[in-house]
Amino acid sequence: MSNEKKQLKMLAPEGFREKLSRRAFLQGGTAVAGFALIAVACGSSDGDSAEGGEASGEGLATGDWSRVINQSSGTLAMYTWGDYNDPDLVGELAASTLNVTMKVDYYASNEDLITKLATSGGSSGFDIVVPTGPYIPQMIEKGLIQKLDKSLIPNMANVDQNYLAQAWDPTNEYSVCKDWGTVGYLYDSTKISKEMTNWQDFLDVCMGEASGNCAVIDGAPNYCGPWFWANGIDWNTEKPEDLDACEKFLVDEFAQHIKAFDSYPSAKIAEGAFSIAMAWNGDARQAYTRIEEAGGNPDDWKWVLGAPETELWMDNYCIAAGAPNAEAANAWINWDLIPEVSIKDLSYHGYHTGMKNMSTLISEVAPDLTRADMIFFGNEQVSTMRTQVITPALDRLIDILNKSKAKAGG
Repeated sequence: MSNEKKQLKMLAPEGFREKLSRRAFLQGGTAVAGFALIAVACGSSDGDSAEGGEASGEGLATGDWSRVINQSSGTLAMYTWGDYNDPDLVGELAASTLNVTMKVDYYASNEDLITKLATSGGSSGFDIVVPTGPYIPQMIEKGLIQKLDKSLIPNMANVDQNYLAQAWDPTNEYSVCKDWGTVGYLYDSTKISKEMTNWQDFLDVCMGEASGNCAVIDGAPNYCGPWFWANGIDWNTEKPEDLDACEKFLVDEFAQHIKAFDSYPSAKIAEGAFSIAMAWNGDARQAYTRIEEAGGNPDDWKWVLGAPETELWMDNYCIAAGAPNAEAANAWINWDLIPEVSIKDLSYHGYHTGMKNMSTLISEVAPDLTRADMIFFGNEQVSTMRTQVITPALDRLIDILNKSKAKAGG
């Protein structure tokens, strides 16, 4: 546990905040004017250092947390990323604790989410949605999400201030951090002889040893990202020559080697469907458990954090416009921000949930947490991560993805 505690001290929230907020600020042109107000509203944490250090270790013991539970009723519909919450928290525990019955549906990309909400005209039937941060401004502008009732979410005080007041929602009127993470890939070392360390290795192996057994994330920016990163190009580029070169490679040379466009490959990995798969870090972490449950050897599979650069994202709880049960949505979000509940969720999905004093939380609530190095990243790692900026080039990336699917027969 001592080694794990040392790693947990390297949560790098300052590095996270600089990377995420700066990129959104540059694109959106909106200053983070509400940070001071949010910081006060969330209470002080005297043990937090300028580097995002942890509290003195007495957080849980002294009751330095909000644990308000707001009862609700009825059915609560969530539209989210696949396998993204502990089943208990969207099942029996939600029913017994909050008196709500949850229905959960899944999407593969932010574009899918936005299309679904936009075409419904405010009648999607969903209550909670979970967009990635840079997409939130356009969702607010298009009237796809509504304001949170923060009087029903006092447990927002438990979120580390570094994960609040992001440039896309400076006063957290519409959103609150669910979690954040990155992207890399898993490969079966018994089938792939090459020692893999970066995105160029991924592209080469998918076109070589793993041809026909390769999976990529089913999202346009994520699919195109590895080619940009491998070639030292900003994945938010709008230069026609960069986009042309990306399309030429991915559509004409790479797509034919792809077996599946799968945003959640962990289950298929465990079934032996792929020998290499691009994956978000939490889903990759889940794959190890599923491989073992399926009778395989998890040690055969190697995790590679994308290099020399890769993605940094933060997903957020929001309430859909026209939500049939907004009160229950606020109540459930508030419940998920209770420290013990949040860490239960983290232990399942494998993403940093943004709670303050995380070392204390893990030590006291989940001391046996496995593969923590796939959840918590140090400053050096965070420095290589790049956030997405929503630009007009997104339409071109979507076109590249669609053409690649047609070429691959997907």
